[in-house]
Amino acid sequence: MLSVFPRFLRAPRNNVSILSSLRRHTSSSPSSSADLSEGEKLIHEKLSKRFSPSQLKVQDVSGGCGAFYAISITSDAFKGLTTVKQHKLVTETLKSEIEGIHGLQVCCYCSMFCARC
Repeated sequence: MLSVFPRFLRAPRNNVSILSSLRRHTSSSPSSSADLSEGEKLIHEKLSKRFSPSQLKVQDVSGGCGAFYAISITSDAFKGLTTVKQHKLVTETLKSEIEGIHGLQVCCYCSMFCARC
C-alpha cells in the first residue's frame, strides 16, 4: 500500500539515524578554550571561574557574529536550586556580556548524583 505522505514526511523506520544525528550535535566533554571564539572564551572563563563546572559547553549559535549563545553547564553549585534560580545565577555572572548580545539559551544541571536531577 502506498503512503499518502511524501517520503520526507514519513517517520523513519529505525531510530539509529536520528540518534547518530543527535550525537553529532551534542557533546559531553567540556569545551576546549582553544576551539572557542573570543566571545565564547570570555563566557567560558567567567562561568568556569564562578561555578567550577564538571561540564561546560559554550557555543555561538548565531553563525559566528556573537549575537546568540547557547550554554550548557553542569555544576554542584546548582544543587537544590530551582531552574529559575540556576538561570539567574548564570545571567548575573554574565551581566556585562548579556548587554551586548541578542539572545542566550541556558541549560543548567547539577551533578549526576544530585537527588533533584
